[in-house]
Amino acid sequence: MKKEEKKQEEINVLDELHKGACMGMDAISFIMDKVQDKDFKATLEKQYNGYQQVASKIEQLYPEYSSKTPHETSTMNKVMTWWGIEMKTMSDDTTSKLAELIMQGTNMGIIEGRRLLNQKDTEEEVEQLASEYVAMQEEDVENLKQYL
Repeated sequence: MKKEEKKQEEINVLDELHKGACMGMDAISFIMDKVQDKDFKATLEKQYNGYQQVASKIEQLYPEYSSKTPHETSTMNKVMTWWGIEMKTMSDDTTSKLAELIMQGTNMGIIEGRRLLNQKDTEEEVEQLASEYVAMQEEDVENLKQYL
């Protein structure tokens, strides 16, 4: 593989991870004002902080591969996420329902992260970050199960 192709592959992986972390933070932000349970709120704050740390690591690593900034979720995706949460919690905003919604999104992140790990032959630093992202989300799903 040519060096330029390899570099682009790293950028693509970092972009996808960054978008996933941003989407996770967006979803948690949209749900937080609906959360009544203190323990559940603390769990979501921990998850939010995890996404923030991953995004920060990506932002620090990204300049090694590109002069641009990592991709984030588009305004349209943010609106769609917010709207979806609003519609799905209109008649049921229980802790169980909120946990279910966050778990669904987290599971999508795990799937995308695993796909990136399985399909890409990335540099060790990028692969480590992707592995960390997936492991964090898998732990988050385990923590969320108690709220279903």
